[in-house]
Amino acid sequence: MRFHAGFLALGAMTIAALVYGLAGEYGPADSTTDAVVSVQKPVAAPSEPKSVKPRVGTDAKVPQGTGFDFYVLSLSWSPTFCQSNGASRNREQCGQDKRFGLIVHGLWPQYERGFPESCPTDQPQQVPRSLGRQVIDVMPGMGLIGHEWRKHGTCSGLDMADYFSVLRQAYDNVRIPDVLRGTRHQTRTSPQALEDAFMADNPGLSRSAVAVTCDNQRLDEVRICFSKSLEFRACPEVDARACRRSELTIPPLPQ
Repeated sequence: MRFHAGFLALGAMTIAALVYGLAGEYGPADSTTDAVVSVQKPVAAPSEPKSVKPRVGTDAKVPQGTGFDFYVLSLSWSPTFCQSNGASRNREQCGQDKRFGLIVHGLWPQYERGFPESCPTDQPQQVPRSLGRQVIDVMPGMGLIGHEWRKHGTCSGLDMADYFSVLRQAYDNVRIPDVLRGTRHQTRTSPQALEDAFMADNPGLSRSAVAVTCDNQRLDEVRICFSKSLEFRACPEVDARACRRSELTIPPLPQ
């Protein structure tokens, strides 16, 4: 009897140990799942602001300029420029075999009111062609590149290479709407509709951070305001100079 009683006691202890072990195995897993859910919920909450990150090179550091408040990235509608007097002034942009749409007119350091220009610098005045080649696909013409460096880049507080690096990053951070891609026929739209298209394709871009300008009745430029870290930001003075027409014409790309 004593043998049987001891055997039964030993069996009970073994079963209890197994039950405790199973509880220890599954218990932490359940509590870990709860912890993960509680951490993830705030990230998915609609009220959380979305950070605006570059579409290209999200880990790239932006060289920090000094001596101004923000940037304006000026994007020029090349067909308008070339229909005016640009064809004789810049064959790299307006030659018969060129098919440019929106190109970079410049990256302009701005004050909250007004802007600096042609600032003193210890940097060279002439942009080397080797450096110009890094942006000439979006800023066609060494003459344009050199002019923009001397008038605006010298006021950025950056050396020449860093200025054009920031210019390139700013351009790459903007998604061009389909309405301005492959435009083969002259179209008409409103400045507000174009601004709406840019806002729709660029999360975080507000109406007060983008301004469409016009040359008489034609699309001239799209100007987008960035902080020194290349985040979209409002710029009331720039926005106040936007085109006030109810409609404008978008000249087509060259055939």
